Amino acid sequence: MADSTGFLKHQRALPPRRPVDVRLLDWKDVYLTRGTGEDEVFPVAAVRQQAARCMDCGIPFCHHGCPLGNLIPEWNDLARRDDWTEAIERLHATNNFPEFTGKLCPAPCEGSCVLNLQESPVTIKQIEWEIIDQAFQRDLVAPVPPQEHTGKKVAVIGSGPAGLAAAQQLTRAGHEVTVYERADRVGGLLRYGIPEFKMEKAVLDRRLDQMRAEGTRFVTGVEVGGSGEDDLSAEQLRAEYDAVVLSGGATVGRDLPAPGRELHGIHLAMEYLPHGNRQALGELDDPPINARGKHVVIIGGGDTGADCLGTAHRQGAASVTQLEIMPVPPDRRADNNPWPTYPMIMRVSSAHEEGGERLYSVNSERFLGHEEEPAQGTVRALLIHDVERVDGRFQKVEGSERELPADLVFLAMGFTGAQREGLVEALGVEVDGRGNVARDGEFMSTVPGVFVAGDMGRGQSLIVWAIAEGRAAAGAVDTWLTGASMLPRPVTPTMVALR
Repeated sequence: MADSTGFLKHQRALPPRRPVDVRLLDWKDVYLTRGTGEDEVFPVAAVRQQAARCMDCGIPFCHHGCPLGNLIPEWNDLARRDDWTEAIERLHATNNFPEFTGKLCPAPCEGSCVLNLQESPVTIKQIEWEIIDQAFQRDLVAPVPPQEHTGKKVAVIGSGPAGLAAAQQLTRAGHEVTVYERADRVGGLLRYGIPEFKMEKAVLDRRLDQMRAEGTRFVTGVEVGGSGEDDLSAEQLRAEYDAVVLSGGATVGRDLPAPGRELHGIHLAMEYLPHGNRQALGELDDPPINARGKHVVIIGGGDTGADCLGTAHRQGAASVTQLEIMPVPPDRRADNNPWPTYPMIMRVSSAHEEGGERLYSVNSERFLGHEEEPAQGTVRALLIHDVERVDGRFQKVEGSERELPADLVFLAMGFTGAQREGLVEALGVEVDGRGNVARDGEFMSTVPGVFVAGDMGRGQSLIVWAIAEGRAAAGAVDTWLTGASMLPRPVTPTMVALR
């Protein structure tokens, strides 16, 4: 056991976020970094102290909470012992991109930590980030080029976490891998969906540099299956490559077909967030969708809604209100949400700290617009009402209707599956009843040689599941191309989270 009394001696602690009034002035990470004074308030010794709280359980339930199978007690103890070389080796053994999960994963591992029986789990996510941060600082993250080449060519469509994980694994296995991204820069949602204040893009770029050095080729600004002059047709794709991995994500946003939806000023979240990221990166001075000086309403209480919230704050919104049809989550686990399942409790993200109002148990009845020029046809308010659960269904609370001012509305209610127009239709792969590309137990679609990884096959999920699927799909592709594979396959297509 690492430190048999560590969990008794040390309380759970995390590095502080930057003051709200300071961080709203820029788009930088909400947390202190070494460049902005983290070591002064939360030095490496504090992280090692937190790692000492790990009990090295006989049955490490944190493993069951993590689809990657991260060897959490092992690298916790290595961090405690200040052995960053071995710690990053154990961390990279199961996770291609611990810097992504260390910043963005909601940490189901912490939810299933034995110390979470006392609602004080080990700070696994922070320790993970510390290990990879130390590794980059100490030049411990080097390219791992293949020792032999197979002569096989693989195309990965989509450069989000699933596509990048699959590409890195397949490149290291000796295949010639090309990643296609229809946006102008690599990264998928990591680039233009996740705001800069949650993960600075320099974190993504340094990993992409490693992948390029290993031999992975990236092609941007090309829509595979598109009809543009520079696009690549499905026929060209199949003729040029021995295998294809579809990892384009679940990009079809859930819409709200309420009366007035046609009014100007109502946008899906992913119509808005990329502009905010480009603004943060200095690529746009005045984004086409801008919350500056406006009353903003966000429909949807999840992470995407919080991303819109933080972006609107930084653009200078006059007010921001986030709506959720579900009731207020409890502060502690409910009886039907026992450990070690993920705790469905009230959470306050960095964006919620920064302001705005959260309304629960409300439904949007209709969008109301201006009726006179010059704003005619533009949204001015939402008509909302309270709801309650009756026999498992939401029912309107009579007499609760009211107007909520809204100059700008963002729909952040999740995603309903993969885009069918373009490549999916051109390849002729089947789509299941949930809008995902259908696949078998080997991650292969209904078209031989075309594999599916990440949200495109699983549906909207977590970044840790995307990386796990990318790794597993790579193992399936390698086996199909060569007859055998030593690549790990941490999950199956039908595996689900602990619940």
